[in-house]
This record gives sequence, C-alpha cells and structure tokens, in this order.
Amino acid sequence: QVQLVESGGGLVQAGGSLRLSCAASGLSFSSYAMGWFRQAPGKEREFVASISLSGVSTDYGDSVKGRFTISRDNAKNTVDLQMNSLKPENTAVYYCAAARVPSMRKQVYNYWGQGTQVTVSS
Repeated sequence: QVQLVESGGGLVQAGGSLRLSCAASGLSFSSYAMGWFRQAPGKEREFVASISLSGVSTDYGDSVKGRFTISRDNAKNTVDLQMNSLKPENTAVYYCAAARVPSMRKQVYNYWGQGTQVTVSS
C-alpha cells in the first residue's frame, strides 16, 4: 500500500532552520506531484508548498515564500522541505501528500503521511 513517512520535525528557536523529509513507497513516485501542508491546533490544514512531477515547477503559500524551499529526488522517492527563518507561528504538524497534479487544494491530494511536529519557540 502507499506510505508517506515524514521525518525531521522537532523543536527549534525562532530564526532557526529545519529540513523535513518525506519518503514515499507503494506508488510510482515520479507520476505524482507532491505537496506539504500544515495544521496548527484549532486551525484548518493549510497549503505550504507543492512541486511538480519533474520538480521543475514549485509553488508556495504566501506566508512561506522566500523562506521555505521544496525539492524532490525521484531516484530516492523523497520530497524535502527546507525551512529557514522559522517563526513561532510556523508551529504545526507538517504533512506531505501526493496528488496526480500539483495543487494548493488539499482535496486534490490522494495520499497523506502521518505528519511530523514542528515547534518554533520564541
């Protein structure tokens, strides 16, 4: 079955960096666009970043543009999210997801990981 497993979350001070990784199995990875979403307590799950099948095209939520970078390695079936200049409001559970096309809409995504907690202290 399809599995998406996130790693790399943790506790970091404001201004610091973290790199999240998502390892995919059970699907033809290069046939799927990948996305990162996050959900803070009491809030809706929101779009963070997406990347096209080949990795050529990327898209970002307005609040993370210029600070976060999404990348993928189709040979390793992984997608990463480099997060720099982190802020306390970035605290959330971060999820990777797979879809047939890249999208900012979570409804488009077919498969989801279990999430990894990111906590940014002030």
